[in-house]
Amino acid sequence: MNDIAIDAKVLTVSDGVVHGTREDKSGAALEAQLTDAGHTVVAREVTADGTEEVAAALRRLADGFHGLIVTTGGTGFGPRDRTPEGTRAVIDREAPGLAEAMRLINPLGRLSRGVAGTLGTALIVNTPGSSNGCVECLGAVLDVVPHAVRLLVDNDDPHPSADAPAHPHDSPHGH
Repeated sequence: MNDIAIDAKVLTVSDGVVHGTREDKSGAALEAQLTDAGHTVVAREVTADGTEEVAAALRRLADGFHGLIVTTGGTGFGPRDRTPEGTRAVIDREAPGLAEAMRLINPLGRLSRGVAGTLGTALIVNTPGSSNGCVECLGAVLDVVPHAVRLLVDNDDPHPSADAPAHPHDSPHGH
């Protein structure tokens, strides 16, 4: 299902990275993962923690964009961890299956409050702030993300089955 390349943006949510006291290792890890999977990372940004900061950054990144926006950071229980709240404030529709799949990948996933959903023609997924955790969580859903992104602009896109190619022209039989 992951044979269609999409555009992606990565948003690191971290007071420490904004203030220059921490390196953006998770943003770099997500960019590498997306690029290795054949997708194009067209933007990488950083914002401070907080509901309004995250909401404003997501609105800006989604404006006129068709693709995937992955956030990293702010999904835990810390007092400034407000990425899910900022995401919920702007999304049109939630995609709970994606968030659930990401939580199931690792026992620590049960501590994630991350959400997923759509904003216009962008699909937003929240991942944890650790470089291992964000890559693991995105990896849990990356196979279905291109299909979901295509559906945001093309309701005629056929639904792939588990054993069929993701798109009809990918079939060796041409149908």
